[in-house]
Amino acid sequence: MKRLMLLLPLALFLVVAVFLYRGLFLDPSALPSALIGKPLPEFTLPSVEDEQRSIRTADFKGPALVNVWATWCVACKVEHPVLNRLAEQGVTIYGIDYKDVNADAIQWLREFHDPYQLNVRDESGSLGMDLGVYGAPETFLIDRQGIIRHKFVGVIDERVWREQLAPLYQQLVDE
Repeated sequence: MKRLMLLLPLALFLVVAVFLYRGLFLDPSALPSALIGKPLPEFTLPSVEDEQRSIRTADFKGPALVNVWATWCVACKVEHPVLNRLAEQGVTIYGIDYKDVNADAIQWLREFHDPYQLNVRDESGSLGMDLGVYGAPETFLIDRQGIIRHKFVGVIDERVWREQLAPLYQQLVDE
């Protein structure tokens, strides 16, 4: 009995260690989304640039990237130049300014340029919650029918675009 009591903590430690070791090899950007294959959630939110204008789900025409961003997000500043280049190349990008101060968002877009064809204010985070957003930046790829086909968590850099998102986007363009 004493021997069993001595081995029990060791066995528990080994079980926990195996799970932690396995976690070292998981991709943190590969967060599952229950929305893959489902339509973009219904919303009507004000525009970042014009608070008198309402933008609705139906205004987001695919294929497109739907980028969740914020001025308080350091990683979004890293990603932003890549989004500007993609927009210049003709990639359709819509923005969701997530839990942000609108005046800050307007200043950001003036200073760093605006890659978004439409950009909604999600000050309360309700659309982000409906999308299952963990934080910014997160990007969704939608098809012509507004169906979410892919979710990417993290910074879109040149490598991520070239190796992961560009082939998916092109596939949707070709459909």
